[in-house]
Amino acid sequence: MHLHSNDAPTDAKAQGRIDKGRIMRALNLSLGFVLLLAAVFAAQHAFDLRDWAVAPHELAGLLGVLTAPLLHGSFEHITANAAALILLGTLAGSVYPQATVRALPLLWLGSGLGAWLLGQTGTHHLGASGVTHGLMFLVFVLGLLRRDRPAIAAAMIAFMLYGGMLLTVLPREAGVSWQAHLGGAVAGVIAAFLFRRRDPPLPRRKYSWEIEEELAEQAARIEREQFEPERPRDVPVLWQRQEEERGVVLKFPPRDGR
Repeated sequence: MHLHSNDAPTDAKAQGRIDKGRIMRALNLSLGFVLLLAAVFAAQHAFDLRDWAVAPHELAGLLGVLTAPLLHGSFEHITANAAALILLGTLAGSVYPQATVRALPLLWLGSGLGAWLLGQTGTHHLGASGVTHGLMFLVFVLGLLRRDRPAIAAAMIAFMLYGGMLLTVLPREAGVSWQAHLGGAVAGVIAAFLFRRRDPPLPRRKYSWEIEEELAEQAARIEREQFEPERPRDVPVLWQRQEEERGVVLKFPPRDGR
């Protein structure tokens, strides 16, 4: 089984260029955001992280909803989130560019609000792990909703790489903000339902056996049209005859001399 390569080669090449362009654009944007996180991490020693982190149930702590995803507590922390952002960001941005752009603000705010609403008073939450959970749930749920080949493939890849995020939305490990994970995951599910139709499905390349079946059906239809007699349309039906045609089923032209 193989992909047909002779049918519309120009369109196939154009589609290949579009796919490569979308992947590279999503990868570059993901790398750019990770570089921003690295720059902020390098400058964190100059200020107090608690002033910019999410402080649950405190009015001043709402500022962290906007700034906390940019902050990280350790090199291991930022490294783990950077890898997830590059992989999931590239996957989501290449398959669902329109939906991802619209979903990112929801994922950002959802992770912070989850930590602010569900976190314990006196604690501080920071890191982009809530955003990564939102991306994973966005891609996974979009695959379940759309169910076309690219969507299902993207969902399977996301689950294979970060399926463990389905469990980290619940309290498991001390010092891990499962509240931000849960907020980002909920935002990802909501965004998937809201923006599931923003990206039109990609044209599906046909396999050779599918093209052969279509050609066979087309040839059979042409053969039927050439050799089968045409269905009679002008034969009057007995119960729909006019009064003056009573007793006449078919009209024949009169013979010469009669």
